[in-house]
This record gives sequence, structure tokens and C-alpha cells, in this order.
Amino acid sequence: MVVYSVSVYVKAGHEEDFRRATATNHKRTRSEPGNLRFDVLQSQADPTRFLLYEVYRSQDAVAAHKATEHYQQWRDTVAPWMERDRHGEQFAPLYPTDEQDW
Repeated sequence: MVVYSVSVYVKAGHEEDFRRATATNHKRTRSEPGNLRFDVLQSQADPTRFLLYEVYRSQDAVAAHKATEHYQQWRDTVAPWMERDRHGEQFAPLYPTDEQDW
């Protein structure tokens, strides 16, 4: 399994735009066979800050996700609203150990 944590900082005033665009991407990503989890979180302390937590079966599943039309449309749509570049970091899951627990 592959886990990504992506920090997103949106320009003030574009929080709702980002939430709306991300809701569509979230729904379509969750229907991908290689996606196990996709959480979208918004900071309570700073509403312009979001965290995307994504779990995929494999690197191939990540590559398949990034090749989808919905991901590419989301990426291009939200780009002008970014206060700074998105920062993604890859993690290896330790617990849970079984993909069924995701």
C-alpha cells in the first residue's frame, strides 16, 4: 500500500471553490479500484489550509489515479487558487497492516 499526505494552502476567498472542486475529485477517486481511502480535511485553526490523505493499493494505482481525467481536471482547476505549491509526502503504512481494515 502507498499513503500520501498532501498539504494544500488555498488563497483566502477560494475555500468554498476548493471544497466544491475537491468533492468531485474525491467521489471519482473513491470509485477507482486502486484507491482504498481518500480523506479531505480542513484546518479548524486556518480555514485556508487543507490536508488530503490518500491510500492506494500500489504505485501502479497512484499512477493510474494521476492519469485519470478527473484528477487532471481537479489539478488544473485548483491551481490558480493555491497560495503556495501543494506539498505531498509519501508514507509506508505500518498499522493497520491489512488492506481490508482501511
